[in-house]
Amino acid sequence: MKGSCNCEKVSFEISSDVTGLYQCHCKLCQKQSGSTSNTACIVAASDFTWSSGEDCITQWKKDSGFTSHFCNQCGCPVPNRLRDSEFYWIPMGLVDSFDIKITAHLCCSSKADWDLIQDSAIKYDDMPSDMDSFIKSFIKE
Repeated sequence: MKGSCNCEKVSFEISSDVTGLYQCHCKLCQKQSGSTSNTACIVAASDFTWSSGEDCITQWKKDSGFTSHFCNQCGCPVPNRLRDSEFYWIPMGLVDSFDIKITAHLCCSSKADWDLIQDSAIKYDDMPSDMDSFIKSFIKE
């Protein structure tokens, strides 16, 4: 599975199967995406490879620890390592083609009033209490 930013300076490849997507509806993800949520997946670092443009990535970090990595040419959010873990967060709008279902919705208690979540995916009011298990649920073993 391949993906890239709008200007295609930053590109990457995922070598494993993606088993599910999640949407985060928190206020930070609403602002970062400019929409109702941020649709993403998580992959093992060993299954992720930068193809080009790593030198075009800029990072912004909020005092709370929230980070946003983006292409410094076109502004697209780009994949980034989940803090100091062995996993990467992948914004799925960058992926060229996929047929994967949303399996979870996070931070539903802070979703926009006009955001209608109508699928059968698991819904969490906030972040899952056991993030390690949540992250590992996306990794195909």
